Amino acid sequence: MSLCAQEVPSDTQTVDQAGTFPEYNAKLLLTNAVSAVDGASGGGISNWATIAGRQETRGVGVQAHVTAVLLPDFFYQSHGVALGIADRIELSYARQNFDTQDVGAALGIGQGYMLNQDVFGAKVRLFGDVVYGNTMVPQVAVGAQYKRSLDGAVASAVGAAHDEGVDVTLSATKLFLSHSVLVNTTARLTKANQNGLLGFGSVSDDSYAVQFEGAVAYQFSRRFVLGTEFRTKPDNLGLGEGDWFDVFAAYAPSDNLTVAAAYADLGSIATFTGQRGAFLQAQVAF
Repeated sequence: MSLCAQEVPSDTQTVDQAGTFPEYNAKLLLTNAVSAVDGASGGGISNWATIAGRQETRGVGVQAHVTAVLLPDFFYQSHGVALGIADRIELSYARQNFDTQDVGAALGIGQGYMLNQDVFGAKVRLFGDVVYGNTMVPQVAVGAQYKRSLDGAVASAVGAAHDEGVDVTLSATKLFLSHSVLVNTTARLTKANQNGLLGFGSVSDDSYAVQFEGAVAYQFSRRFVLGTEFRTKPDNLGLGEGDWFDVFAAYAPSDNLTVAAAYADLGSIATFTGQRGAFLQAQVAF
């Protein structure tokens, strides 16, 4: 179904009986994206150039998420909130909780030991628009995320150089309306080990590395999209840290609620290979 048939809000739409514009200046459904595990708007495992919230250039929007990733040996949980200002600036926060379950005992840190991390993010749209304008000009945004591991002793024990660090991202995202296809590409400058949960850099290599994130999605209707993502990861600690991959579906049962599910492959984590499982998320946005 072509997205050209969608109802696009305009400044001239009819005022309702209460004298308000209930859909005034609102984004098309799903174009605020879902929430990545680090709190920024985008896909579940990658950052996009999108800005959080339902409001467009004349408003302030907000979205909040709860995410769970069920893996064979671990349980990964994230929750957070993101604020979008005039579809130009995004401010985000996420708390990540990583339950080591039985692996904790095997690694000597304790049965069910929980790794925790705070992620504070900011993103600025530089130019372009996800939906409108020249089809060959994507929306481009630059972002930064300050990540703080709350388990510095564990990070140090596995050889990490720091328990805090900053990621810098540059993203380009475009939704080709006539084809209902969204494409995203992101370059990330990072030192993070397992997204920062195991610290940053290593005692032998404390340099930044450029990593790649990409996504392609097809929007079957105004409310349903299916896609895939890929994200490369550094292996600073020599533990065989693998790249991430998922196949996801997102559905908006209402204008303010989006639910997402995915098959996620997080590769090898702390030498435990085959970490593949279900990614589940609920997000509210206004």
